Amino acid sequence: MELYETEYKGRFLRPCPGTKNYICCGYWVLRTGENCVYGCKYCILNSYFQHHRVLVYTNFFRELPNILKELDQDKGRMLRIGTGEFTDSLALDHRYGWSTHLCQEFAQRDHLLLELKTKSVNIGNLLKLKVRKNIVVSWSLNSKDVWDWEEKGTPDIKTRIEAARICQKEGYVIGLHFDPIFEYPNWQEGYLKTIELMKERLDPKGIIWVSLGAIRFMPGLMENMRRRGEKSLVLLGEYTLGLDGKLRLFKPIRIGLYKFIAEELNSWYKDIGLYLCMESDDVWEYSLGWSPKDSKGLASYLDRRKRLFFG
Repeated sequence: MELYETEYKGRFLRPCPGTKNYICCGYWVLRTGENCVYGCKYCILNSYFQHHRVLVYTNFFRELPNILKELDQDKGRMLRIGTGEFTDSLALDHRYGWSTHLCQEFAQRDHLLLELKTKSVNIGNLLKLKVRKNIVVSWSLNSKDVWDWEEKGTPDIKTRIEAARICQKEGYVIGLHFDPIFEYPNWQEGYLKTIELMKERLDPKGIIWVSLGAIRFMPGLMENMRRRGEKSLVLLGEYTLGLDGKLRLFKPIRIGLYKFIAEELNSWYKDIGLYLCMESDDVWEYSLGWSPKDSKGLASYLDRRKRLFFG
């Protein structure tokens, strides 16, 4: 993708665009740009944006003091904020240095948490920083099969986990996101291998949370793939139209995916902070054996995890 620098005219900070019909985590999105340097076939950004350019907002740092001033107006309200919703948090960090500025600001604000979500191993700036408080560095993980088929241009799974290990060693709290999870022949073996790599290299006590989310996308994504003659695991799935207008795997399939991965993770460490992304109360109950009941309940659960790790 081509890279363009431009000024952004909208609001830099907004709540995550969840759906009232599903349990949402109450995350807030801080926009540094839009679109991604990586070429993941399944990425929802392929249908979300009507262009194929990577945009970097040149006025972000100019607006940052105003954003922080707004956030400081209500210090009694805890907010979990991330930069990885509309772009990768770290893939271009060596060039633009977002993490350097943001980490230093968030470390001073105990009512805030910054989550940097990435598929990259671009952690050089993070390792130079002295601050660690209120910062979570998170990696999107999948099976090697999904990486082979879908995640064009990204570091492999083993390399991502090694970057997470280094960050843990240097004192960072980490998060992990299995999203999107696919069903395909022998998927259990594929995800089990990733979990085994985690067990070999990571300390579960330093993982604040692990999210699970099955593949979901706007119908146009599949239509575009078929028109281009693209080969993708997306085309193998059995889908139904969800309440959010996205195609989702059938509920029993999603429950089977979540339950398998959750059981493997819980056998490693019971308090690893598992949660589901954009699922209903009954899917939570069948998959994890408990449910936060609603979005407010999930937000409270994740806020408690924040206090547990950072105070």
